[in-house]
Amino acid sequence: MTYYLGIDAGGSNCRARLIDAEGAIIGTGKSGSANAGIGVEALYETLSNTVDQAIAEAGLSIVQRAQIRAGMGIAGSTRPGMAEALAQLDFGFASVHYATDAQVANLGAHGGKDGAILIIGTGSAAQLRVNGEDFTIGGYGFPISDEGSGAALGLSAMRHALRALDGRTRTTKLSLAVAERFNHDTAQAIAWMDHATPRDYGSFAPVVMDYAEADDEIARSIVEHAAGHIERFIETIFERGATRCTLVGGLAPRMSQWLRSRTVQLLSDPIGDPLDGALYLAGFRKR
Repeated sequence: MTYYLGIDAGGSNCRARLIDAEGAIIGTGKSGSANAGIGVEALYETLSNTVDQAIAEAGLSIVQRAQIRAGMGIAGSTRPGMAEALAQLDFGFASVHYATDAQVANLGAHGGKDGAILIIGTGSAAQLRVNGEDFTIGGYGFPISDEGSGAALGLSAMRHALRALDGRTRTTKLSLAVAERFNHDTAQAIAWMDHATPRDYGSFAPVVMDYAEADDEIARSIVEHAAGHIERFIETIFERGATRCTLVGGLAPRMSQWLRSRTVQLLSDPIGDPLDGALYLAGFRKR
């Protein structure tokens, strides 16, 4: 019997789903961060740990392990030298196919067929498959890119708070909420910004959304501006030949409420999740 293993490995966690030839789930696994940035040795250790959990839960023998066909979506796997490094890893499987985490998420969202996802989380980027070819739009890194993202919302909120503290713009409930984190002290805010990551800026996104929904004028303008970037992303996705588009990411449900109805009508619900996409990558096809 052939078994199929899907891996979704990203900055937050690494998940595994093991199925039999009929598609029944027989094992799962979950571990910590597993993107290419942690280094090949640490990546292999995390992947192996996650894989071993799924195999142990399924109760497979060493012989049966050798019948597994795996698909692994790994964040950062397109970095220079990573393809060669991944090819050297030995999991004891019949085969292993690698892609990025965005690619398997896109495959899962569209049932293994052509389509696109627009990821709206801490960052933003689009992953497309058109006529079987994979490519991305955006995703060049914060702050030069990531339009419409949680980090972009947080950056705008910080600018508003600092300007309000200076007296260059009027104080709003949003500016007060952001400034409160720094005891309304610009020096503390600047010290924070010296070391702040995109995720740190993204931590302000829920605050911005809350105040926008409560009709804070500045918060609304920030969210509306972000929604405009997302709508242009979606327009470009279809201009580039995608036949379906799905919004994914932690901020997607809240931001979709700010899109025009004609834009929302262009969007499709996901057919499956990233682990489904990894299983498609592995070679599994539903009967």
